Amino acid sequence: MRSLHRRLLLSHILPVLISLPLVGVAFVYILRTQVLFANLTSDLTSQAVLIAELTTQRPEIWLDTGQAKEFATRIGDLLPSTLVLLDPQAHLLASSDPTDEEKLGQLVQAPGLDDALAGQVSLGLSDIQSGQNDTAVVFVPVFSQTQRIIGVVGLAQRFSDVYGRFRTLRAISVGVVIAILLLGGGLGLLLALNIERPIRLVTDAVQHLSRGYTLNELPMGGPDEMRSLKAAFNRLVNRLRELEEARRRLLANLVHELGRPLGAMLSAVQALQRGAGGDVSLRKELLDGVEVEIRRLQRLTNDLTHLHEQLLGPLELMRSPTHVDTWLSDVLTPWREAAVSKGLEWKVEYSPDLPVIDVDGDRLAQALGNILSNAIQYTPPGGEVVVSTGADIEEFWIRVSDSGPGISLEEQDEIFKPFYRGVASSRFPRGMGLGLSIARELVVAHGGRLSLESKIGRGSAFTVHIPLTSSSPS
Repeated sequence: MRSLHRRLLLSHILPVLISLPLVGVAFVYILRTQVLFANLTSDLTSQAVLIAELTTQRPEIWLDTGQAKEFATRIGDLLPSTLVLLDPQAHLLASSDPTDEEKLGQLVQAPGLDDALAGQVSLGLSDIQSGQNDTAVVFVPVFSQTQRIIGVVGLAQRFSDVYGRFRTLRAISVGVVIAILLLGGGLGLLLALNIERPIRLVTDAVQHLSRGYTLNELPMGGPDEMRSLKAAFNRLVNRLRELEEARRRLLANLVHELGRPLGAMLSAVQALQRGAGGDVSLRKELLDGVEVEIRRLQRLTNDLTHLHEQLLGPLELMRSPTHVDTWLSDVLTPWREAAVSKGLEWKVEYSPDLPVIDVDGDRLAQALGNILSNAIQYTPPGGEVVVSTGADIEEFWIRVSDSGPGISLEEQDEIFKPFYRGVASSRFPRGMGLGLSIARELVVAHGGRLSLESKIGRGSAFTVHIPLTSSSPS
């Protein structure tokens, strides 16, 4: 019974297998003891009463043994039961059963006979459960015109005489029970296989998944529970596909992002080894270039570290009261130099009386740095980057605006997904597509939100909204 369909089949058959025989036994018992007995005794009583009325029309029967015998024989031939005639002293006058010929004139003793001699219709029977001598006997007193008992009419019939019909009915009942069991078993087997089939399908799909085969979604169908199971498996397949695609893109981007700065630094080192260090200005230029590439690698490792933290679980923040003026000045200084060195116009618009906020300064600086890096990267020389701040009674905000190419409406949701690189980035293939995704993740971890306003050809504006009360994302 290890397989599911066998257990389901047993669960369908077992109740029927237990209940139907019990019901059948109860039915047979009730039919035998109640229906058959009641019908038999009712018929016997009616017949005995009718015969007693006939004998009142012929009172000579009770006076002449010959006439009594003739009457019992003639009436007995018409009945399936045995007819006996008794005198008022319970002696046998006549019987329709030839085997009773030797008992004529003898005293008869039978259950219920005393009641009949006392003037009452009575019923006597032996133990019908024993299966032996199970006979029903009805005694009806016969009265004269003066209401004196002149005799007793008795009818006796064995239950075995009607058991032939009962056995036929019992055989039919047993056949019906067997047919129901076979039908229930067949339907149970069909239903069990129907339930087992989709489960086995999901099991095989999971095994294929564990062995690294091609991931395929399962067709929907079946009961609600199976549809839910298949839907969960399909979501798992889609998630694994996304992770596999992300892994491939991560590997490709890593090769690109690590190879480019390492190649530039290798070229600088080789130039210095060949004697370029003798020229002070050239040496400074080469070392500055190496420093820039190292900083890019540092930002790359920071992004990868944060991505690893996302996979491990919820982000933990080290919050502390932070003065926005001081914090923002420290954060913006290196980015101002990066913007100016690229030939961009750098503007910072402070609002007066900026609040003290409860944040993780390093994490929020990382989020803002990713936004600023994105703005500087995609703004062409001669453009501008503007950083503005403000606050109201509910939140503090920082907006980074640029005059870059802008972002289409279709891409504005996509750019926050890991590894996504928009149409503009394909012309300048730098970065891994993690910066904005990480920035939004860090802002949301502070209970805030990151909004975007952009139009093609008119630049973009990213706004960080931080609530003034400490909160965490729900």
